[in-house]
Amino acid sequence: MKTKVRMVGKVAVVELSGKITIGEGDVVLRDEVNKLLESDQKAILLNLNGVTYMDSAGIGELVACYKRAAEAGAKLKLLNPSGRVSDLLSLTKLQQVFDIYNEEKDALVSF
Repeated sequence: MKTKVRMVGKVAVVELSGKITIGEGDVVLRDEVNKLLESDQKAILLNLNGVTYMDSAGIGELVACYKRAAEAGAKLKLLNPSGRVSDLLSLTKLQQVFDIYNEEKDALVSF
């Protein structure tokens, strides 16, 4: 999995692409979010549009990132989950936990 971070105002938009799976993408995701939280970033938007696959470890890491962000007084939100990822979030009822947006401008305004 690859990540690219860009700042839009006070929001760190993390572009994710590839697979979030055990031992690969989950570690990359954890490291990227931890780096942002350590630099005192309080608004993080994960763009999942480029994520092609996510396993249970990926879901677990998303939840762990959300929890770490909340503990640090930050907000973590999701943008553009693709078909399979969106289905997985619905199946696990996580769409009730995360703020999920389809449009970046709507997500940015929500912070």
